[in-house]
Amino acid sequence: MSTAPDRAAPPPGAVPPGAGAGRQVWRRVRRRPSALAAAAVLALLVLLALAAPLLSHLTGQDPGAYHDDLVDSARGGVPLGSFGGISADHWLGVEPGTGRDLFTRLLYGARISLLVALGAVAVQTAVGVGVGLAAALGGRFAGRLIGLTTDVMIALPMLVIGIALTAVVPPDFPRPLLLILLIGLFDWGGTARMVRAQTLALRGLDFVDAARLSGGGGTLRIARRELLPSLAAPVITIAAIKVPTAMVAEASLSFLGVGVKPPTPSWGQMLSSAQTWFRADPAYVLLPAGLLFVTVLAFTVLGDAVRTALDPREGSRLRVGTGKESKA
Repeated sequence: MSTAPDRAAPPPGAVPPGAGAGRQVWRRVRRRPSALAAAAVLALLVLLALAAPLLSHLTGQDPGAYHDDLVDSARGGVPLGSFGGISADHWLGVEPGTGRDLFTRLLYGARISLLVALGAVAVQTAVGVGVGLAAALGGRFAGRLIGLTTDVMIALPMLVIGIALTAVVPPDFPRPLLLILLIGLFDWGGTARMVRAQTLALRGLDFVDAARLSGGGGTLRIARRELLPSLAAPVITIAAIKVPTAMVAEASLSFLGVGVKPPTPSWGQMLSSAQTWFRADPAYVLLPAGLLFVTVLAFTVLGDAVRTALDPREGSRLRVGTGKESKA
């Protein structure tokens, strides 16, 4: 009498877990020029953000140093010179009203935006996966209770709660950590719903039944060994899509005054102060807004490429009727 196998073979075309999975995904991603361009943009941005202290030292500019001699006090603080005060010392000009170097402030602002976005996505992914698995495997009553809680969390207005927290959270509490917790703990509902739906579909398949019948362990062990590897592709996909959403949320909160406080720079904070200068100094508005747009677009394009690479059947559906076959 044959015993049931410990694990079943992955579905055709799916990326199997293992050492070669990353290389297989990379081979599929690099076939898309748009994905390579997006990855190059993000790699350059991350490199510049990490090298912000070094670049600040090389340029001789402190992001928090005021330069009153570089702004026209008679015109309310408009930068002297063309294009926002661009010069050999200030490559992208200076900040209106303060004369602070805009290039270094954009670099340090990138650090805050990326840190908050990636940290928030890590928190919401961990919470969403845990809640989704518990809702799918915890029984009917637990599933309904967790589902109701998820619906409530999705309906809560994060921006309004963020503004209310400013009156409760101590002023010395680290604002980047506050933004990570706020965005991460209020934006896990979509991930939880997706994980619950995928788990409900997977738990009745043959390889889960085989693991259960062969003595594969309890619910937690089966979830860890059988379900989580199968959930990796959709979880990574939704996490990649959530990164640009988290960046926009951070910028929105900082724009409303809930984010990091001066003199620490962030793109959202710069956009908030730039709204009074968009006529006198358009560059001060266009630079952080353009960087935010390019970063969000690059994350979106790369996330779409990762989604197709992890689930090549998605790409195959786009080619139905063309006579082309997907080559994994």
